[in-house]
Amino acid sequence: MAEESKGVHWYTETDADGIVWLHLDKADSTTNVLSAEVLGELRDLLGEIESRTPRGLVIVSDKPNGFIAGADISEFTRFTDTGDARRAIRAGQGIMDRIESLPFPTVAMIHGFCLGGGLELALACRYRVAEDEPGTRLGLPEVLLGIHPGFGGTVRTVRTVGAPAGMDLMLSGRTLSARAARRVGLIDHAAPRRHLRTAARSLILNPPAVQRPPWSARAAGHALLRPWLARYLRRKVAAKVPKEHYPAPYALIELWERHAGEPRRMIEAEADSAARLLLTRTASNLVRVFFLRERLKAAGRVDGHDPRHVHVVGGGIMGGDIAAWCALQGLRVTVQETDRDNLGRAVARAHELYRKRLKRRRLIQAAMDRLIPDLRGDGAAHADVVIEAIFEDVEAKSALFRDLVPRMKPDALLATNTSGIPLETLAQTLEAPERLVGLHFFNPVAKMLLVEVVSGPRTAPEVTARAAAFAHRIDRLPLPVKSAPGFLINRILMPYLLEAVTLESEGVPGAWIDRAAVRFGMPMGPIELADTVGLDVCLSVAGILAERLGGEVPERLRELVAAGRLGRKSGRGFYEYPKGKPVKPQPDKARTPPGDLTDRLILPMLDEAVACLRERIVEDPDLVDAGMVFATGFAPFRGGPIEYIREQGVDALIRRLQRLEQTHGARFAPDPGWSALEP
Repeated sequence: MAEESKGVHWYTETDADGIVWLHLDKADSTTNVLSAEVLGELRDLLGEIESRTPRGLVIVSDKPNGFIAGADISEFTRFTDTGDARRAIRAGQGIMDRIESLPFPTVAMIHGFCLGGGLELALACRYRVAEDEPGTRLGLPEVLLGIHPGFGGTVRTVRTVGAPAGMDLMLSGRTLSARAARRVGLIDHAAPRRHLRTAARSLILNPPAVQRPPWSARAAGHALLRPWLARYLRRKVAAKVPKEHYPAPYALIELWERHAGEPRRMIEAEADSAARLLLTRTASNLVRVFFLRERLKAAGRVDGHDPRHVHVVGGGIMGGDIAAWCALQGLRVTVQETDRDNLGRAVARAHELYRKRLKRRRLIQAAMDRLIPDLRGDGAAHADVVIEAIFEDVEAKSALFRDLVPRMKPDALLATNTSGIPLETLAQTLEAPERLVGLHFFNPVAKMLLVEVVSGPRTAPEVTARAAAFAHRIDRLPLPVKSAPGFLINRILMPYLLEAVTLESEGVPGAWIDRAAVRFGMPMGPIELADTVGLDVCLSVAGILAERLGGEVPERLRELVAAGRLGRKSGRGFYEYPKGKPVKPQPDKARTPPGDLTDRLILPMLDEAVACLRERIVEDPDLVDAGMVFATGFAPFRGGPIEYIREQGVDALIRRLQRLEQTHGARFAPDPGWSALEP
């Protein structure tokens, strides 16, 4: 094949069969995205290709990491009115329409990620083939950015896989593997890399009939059935997110319900709807959260660090689950634990995780083979990374380090998973305190994206960089924080949890407390969250913070821990967990919640965020927001606690804190750091 047409981002080749291979390799980028410039160049090339009347067209990516990641999200922030947004969206729709109307077979040859606008482009092609590898992911995650597909995807997705599967894919934002995409009809073939080009060429040379969804899936979109399915979808979405906080899924359902019978009208309405959503506060904040995630990812991209063996000391819930996660990410892991029962439970939890995530027996067994029980701790001598994850006790951790460090490789990374003990305290027993770093995971490890990378006063910068790279290697977001009581997340979260305990001890039902937090936008109420974290862990961190920063630990928390009611892990805490799910007694309907309930929960969290910023626990306000969103799920549509403060107004929030201080005591006194915030 000879190269024929070359632009800045695209080039074409034609093979002996008359097939044009259209390559995308976005300039000055490691990832293909559909920027306005990329789309404009594609528009011009399509006219040139059509004039050649080729046998067919295959669209491929030259980037090793994937096909197309979607639209260029940085361009979202440039729109100042819906008219500008709509014109940009309509231009993208026109290009997809052009691909769809080409008078010869077209194939999208997919590897790696194929997301958002990338999948919309693939759906505009007549056929799609995808590499059958774990790294291949197809999806329409626009709803996670506060919008919905805008390049014709709302029409073509439903037309390709039917309304039930198509609407679920768009409403959930989830991604599919190549095999799962093939099962629902999103792609035509899932093939190994060595057969991918052959599969694409075969579809051009011997084009089959375009596959259609089964009759039952098509029937769900009939005018008589659409209102019924739309009501069902609204109920399903409402169980997860309210319309006032997340309007995009509701707008998508309305779009489909009203216009699914008229594809051209639906394309136009799609542009109008997506343009309106782009200018909402929710979309602005969710796009902001997207870039916060990218910033944390970048902090972990450090060259030259490729650990192969991880040794975890502690086979309890945290240690066992950290080990299981590392093995899932392809690392060899030894788990040191003297209690055989603990070790057995850790292995059983790991197997359950692998069964859910990997599905295939071969992959599950391979992950289990990488997870090695280690009663004697022999793995410490060979590990590239050693993580201490025993219970929160300074003396116990110090004794462990005295035994562990002499057996480690000199260049091995030494990390502690302490949830609140300052590193300078733990480093006192080390001859080389500069090698100790904190890697603070959150529970449940397999679901919580964030890892705090904690630097003590003497931690070497290169050690911190290696720890961040390790977090990135195991698919976690590293947040660099300064060693201080509670670090960042627990420091901000603890006043919120303790105020919830105080409210509960005052007689406010836990269900009310949790409901108020969820209505604000938290993914889980603080009472249930305390039970999930473990009341013993909450008590330990609260004690450390009270000792070093002042404040009181509610007696109610001490009573529950003393009674062995540790939360979900013991089956009883504030709530009971007969089948692993909380049973929340419903309060008397004649009673009403306190009027200041939400302020009492949320404002202490905001105040502590301001204090952490004043003390430079992290570098800047964006990292405070990133930490809280990705570690606690702090209302993503609000953009994080500092962004929420900006939106509400510093002076207004100070006045609300002062009212709480007058009514409930000095714990609500505004931190001095408020004066440094922009009004």
